Amino acid sequence: MQKTIVFITLQIWANTALAQMQGHFSGKVLNAVTREPVIAATVTVDGLPGGVYTDTIGHFQLPERYFQLRSAVTVRCIGFNTWTGAMADPSKAQTILLVPADNQLEAITISANMKEVSKDASPIPVEIYTPKFFLKNATPTIFEALTAVNGVRPQLNCNVCNTGDIQINGMKGPYTMVTIDGMPIVSGLSTVYGLSGIPNGLVERIEVVKGPASTLYGSEAVGGMINIITKNALTAPRFYADVFGTSIGEINADVAAKARIGRAHTLLGINYFNFQNRLDINKDNFTDITLQDRVSVFNKWNFERKDRRIASLAARYVHENRWGGELQWEPRWRGTDSIYGESIYTNRFELLGKYQLPTAKRRVMLDASWNLHDQDSYCGTTPYFAQQQVAFGQLTTDLPLGRRHDAILGAALRYTKYDDNTPATAKPDGVGNQPSNVWLPGVFVQDEIHFNPRQHLLLGLRYDYNTVHGSILTPRASWKWAQNPQRILRLTAGSGYRVANIFTEDHAALTGARELVIEENLLPERSWNGNLNYACKFFPKNSGFIGLDASLFYTYFSNQILPDYATDPNKIIYSNLDGHAVSSGVSLNLDFNFLNGLKIIAGATAMNVYQVENGERLPQLFAPPLSGTWTVTYPVKKWGLTLDYTGNLNSPMYLPVLPNDPRPAQSPWFSIHNVQMTKTLEHGIELYAGVKNLLGFFPREEVILRAFDPFDKQTEVNNPNGFTFDPTYNYAPMQRQRVLLGMRWTLR
Repeated sequence: MQKTIVFITLQIWANTALAQMQGHFSGKVLNAVTREPVIAATVTVDGLPGGVYTDTIGHFQLPERYFQLRSAVTVRCIGFNTWTGAMADPSKAQTILLVPADNQLEAITISANMKEVSKDASPIPVEIYTPKFFLKNATPTIFEALTAVNGVRPQLNCNVCNTGDIQINGMKGPYTMVTIDGMPIVSGLSTVYGLSGIPNGLVERIEVVKGPASTLYGSEAVGGMINIITKNALTAPRFYADVFGTSIGEINADVAAKARIGRAHTLLGINYFNFQNRLDINKDNFTDITLQDRVSVFNKWNFERKDRRIASLAARYVHENRWGGELQWEPRWRGTDSIYGESIYTNRFELLGKYQLPTAKRRVMLDASWNLHDQDSYCGTTPYFAQQQVAFGQLTTDLPLGRRHDAILGAALRYTKYDDNTPATAKPDGVGNQPSNVWLPGVFVQDEIHFNPRQHLLLGLRYDYNTVHGSILTPRASWKWAQNPQRILRLTAGSGYRVANIFTEDHAALTGARELVIEENLLPERSWNGNLNYACKFFPKNSGFIGLDASLFYTYFSNQILPDYATDPNKIIYSNLDGHAVSSGVSLNLDFNFLNGLKIIAGATAMNVYQVENGERLPQLFAPPLSGTWTVTYPVKKWGLTLDYTGNLNSPMYLPVLPNDPRPAQSPWFSIHNVQMTKTLEHGIELYAGVKNLLGFFPREEVILRAFDPFDKQTEVNNPNGFTFDPTYNYAPMQRQRVLLGMRWTLR
């Protein structure tokens, strides 16, 4: 035994002496929150094979030949975010702090440059949110869950059918691109449905890019993008179930399971949501919440291939029956003028896949998707039958420009077909339909230049050809300066564009036999954006971790296309307006992690959003100048409990009102508060209970104008202002407090 100890001691001494003679790069790897050693972390050097592991005190040591390359060092460990930084002076030991992976200001992102990189390494500011973040306030849809994201506002556009869109930094919903696994399968007709029915158990993370992203993703990414990344079937839990109900009668169930079949791994998920309670707390004889019956089935396959090449295929089907309207409405009144109802039957199919070509020299990826959205709806007596298909294909490859370059080249093709029963797609002679068919081929290139470990410059350019609008060019540039891994400054500028789909927007106004008139060759709507972002981390002694992410943003929007219904009651006139829009402001995200387990994630956005038309400045509707979100989590380890307090605050925002309208032109200050308690049991089981809208806020105003006359049969009686039925006045959910009870089971 003594000989063994002596031998080990001599061996350690010999290795140390040899390292000192050869020179070495050494350091420690610590947990950024607890400052405890991280054991068995992998330390590698870019451009060289192999690496070393940290020992029981978090120590590592690299030979001098690694240091001489002056390459970046990468540290990885399960449960932590990857760290990449410059090699320090070999004569001094370096301390590297790894941030736990559940930290909301740190994660892996792919939206910024179509490659998986750490958020810190990305030159483009990207916000990352995991399902764990959204589970702190259980919701039945991603659309509703996004209320917890600073600067992102899910906006309901109708008090009756409750359809809506997603605003980023005050820009209207059509300017936000929604993708799944980076593919634009959420079309303009179906934003709400694209964000509904995706089980939490199938979502790996949600990435939010604020500002134009058209250089990589093309049309619609004008104000920003939301990319939903689904789980890999190889690494997903074997089984996941999440079922909850509320005191008002909502029932939501998410179930996901995976299996291995040969060299393939499959992940199957089912979401079911049902709500059939006719509530009317403001006594206007209209449902406060749409009644819904929705089922969604999602299936993803990941295939094992040689050299770990990627191959995946996924499909989703969504069916929903939703309606809102007068309390006594029944399906037999659908489309009649007896009792008012807005009824929507939706069937949606999605197919998407990724395939890495078997090339030896460089990585070549093929992405493809297709979706079909079929809608059968009635708004009162107005029928709206529409079908939209979007097919998408994209090929990307790495460009070998040199050791300091990380470049990609891509080519994409998108085809959109749209048809409905309105005059918008009717033939000029009025007999039969003339569906819209739009082809959008494009090529793009992007290069990230690594001047040194501190400074990176990203340059990108995209060219698209639209069969309606012609050629479109979108550039972007981003400069990143890292004082150190804890202090990062980013300056980003770029352009975005949107090819306005005049057929899917404002379709509720397409009543009667209006003639569609396009006065000029419509130009694509454009935006120019500048963003200054600063992210830093603080590690106070004995206090844990503090993260800060602050941004200044400015977006100038031109070539806005809006329909004109007023000039001629028999026409819908489209043209590029002589005006522009501006969205500017500042946003701040804070992340506090204390050693006692308390976590606080808070954000605030102050913005000024307006339009200038014919020299007149008009404020943007539904855009609160000041908004904030917060999530507070505290674990009571003794009892196995986790307490969560979430909420949001909104300042007064402008709302759509008419001359002499009795409703206020601005909303009041309001906030929504939610509390939730989760009990962790054995075998991956969690029980949770909570109260949504704890303080019970809801609009007290007359949100639906002339709710007593939805078919406008009495507009000539006691109506000096000529008001008509109007359900578009909306700023907060028409819901009081409600209790939530649920259970989750995760089987690893």
